Amino acid sequence: MSSVRAPGLGPIVGHTTATSCRLWIRGADPGDAKSNLDENSRTIGVISVLKPDGKPDPKQTYYFRLHRQYDRTGTFNLGADGSFGLSKEEGGGDRFPLSPDTTYRVRMGTLLMDDPFENDETVDSKVLLKRLPPPSVWVDDLAKLQDELSVASFRTFPDTTSPTLTFLLGSCRYPGLLWKRKESDTIFRPMLDRVIQKPDGKEPRFILMVGDQIYADMFNRLVPIGLADTFEEFQERYHSAFGSRNMRTLLRSVPHYMILDDHEIEDNWSQDRIRERQKRQLFNIAIGAYLSYQWSHGPRTYGLHLYYAFECGGYPFFVLDCRTERFRDDDPESLEDNHMLGRPSPQPALYPSQIDVLSQWLVEQQEKRGDAPKFVVSPSVFVPNEVRTVGSEKWKNASDSWEAFPQTRRLILKTIVAKNIQNVVFLSGDIHCSCVAELRFSGTPAAKKLRAFALTSSAFYWPFPFADGAPSNYVHDSTKRETRDTFKVTDKVVMDYTAYNFTQEDNFCQVDVAGNELLVQAFGKDGKRLRQAGLGGASRDLAATLALAPWA
Repeated sequence: MSSVRAPGLGPIVGHTTATSCRLWIRGADPGDAKSNLDENSRTIGVISVLKPDGKPDPKQTYYFRLHRQYDRTGTFNLGADGSFGLSKEEGGGDRFPLSPDTTYRVRMGTLLMDDPFENDETVDSKVLLKRLPPPSVWVDDLAKLQDELSVASFRTFPDTTSPTLTFLLGSCRYPGLLWKRKESDTIFRPMLDRVIQKPDGKEPRFILMVGDQIYADMFNRLVPIGLADTFEEFQERYHSAFGSRNMRTLLRSVPHYMILDDHEIEDNWSQDRIRERQKRQLFNIAIGAYLSYQWSHGPRTYGLHLYYAFECGGYPFFVLDCRTERFRDDDPESLEDNHMLGRPSPQPALYPSQIDVLSQWLVEQQEKRGDAPKFVVSPSVFVPNEVRTVGSEKWKNASDSWEAFPQTRRLILKTIVAKNIQNVVFLSGDIHCSCVAELRFSGTPAAKKLRAFALTSSAFYWPFPFADGAPSNYVHDSTKRETRDTFKVTDKVVMDYTAYNFTQEDNFCQVDVAGNELLVQAFGKDGKRLRQAGLGGASRDLAATLALAPWA
């Protein structure tokens, strides 16, 4: 058995609650010739809670499994597990209880051990644990590891409804080419500064990364240069992204919630492509990497489904999988059989599809929390639509956003209208352009009282503003004659929207909820709040205060 080594990648602070936190690492750097990762080696994770003096606590030190089928990555759910997820009676040791709204620090490392079971993942954890010394023997070795490679810190969520909530939102980190790679990492430094410095007394409780955390196809699916189609190439994309200096520091400093978009697989991906043998193989490789590096440290709300729900301080979030259940009509000029979140189930009570689960979740949140804001995370933009799609079924179908999926959009809006679900906030990325949109309903007195919003933050890094994302490409007011984009929800109710505060600059957004207000601010790679330049030298801050329907 080796001595403790620093993780090859990580730590990443993942899904957090008032009493638990899921922490992730990868066991060893595949490029390290000394790692000896062969069929006769098993990789084990070690985690220790740090005492107030910064030293590992021998009484709160645990083992956890790093799985070969997940590329030797693994998670430890602190506050819920003992070693290998076993209870004290099973030999896993005492569970370390976490208190709500409290800051903790942990140190994580890895071990290599000879494995007579030849890395058989079915080996019982109790059997494996008997072959190991008490985890406390490693605290001195853990203490010697570099902080920036082994220490993670986090603050648990409140266990009661909080009057305020602050979080960060962003998407789309293009990897950069040659000497530009460092530029792609720049924006994560000011994000970290906001977490640590808490300007204006506002502490971001978590970060939402809503798609394209990697670019498996660095150009697009039709350009073979830079196209990942082996597991090793997908692995390299994740190591390059999550191992860059600023992002690695950020990932270990605050809880993160991630969801995939197309570039985790292939540009403009939909599940129809899986019919082709080559694309089916690509999908399996891409999702294997995604499960290892993103899904595994998130919530597992709905089993093996990639969509999930969580809450922080009483504010609910539903994170959509807009890719692996996306289907398009066989007729390229028809929108009739396009489905963003899976086809609606004929028996939703027995076999719910994602759209059924989301609809039920919205109803439950309205019943449980009243008019408090309900956040729906959609990597694809809900609104605004592209100008070119207005009045054109052909261009709608060519879109990668919600305008190409009117059936799914209508089902969501019908639920909102029929059940009077107030203050739904869609959070998106993808389009390399940030903006704020306010949705309005008309047609009935009840519909007119509903308020909903769509916030888009993109991109963390995109060096080609001339290629896409121009603000003029999007509808700013759906009621204007030249860009009329009114959406029919029911025979009586329609939805319109107004979009503003567009920017193509690299950015992330900070969202603050306080009382009946939602403050959205866009920050650039220098950490300063972005301003929108106008003609004649006029400019204004890209900050929007949105008036929620009264709820508190």
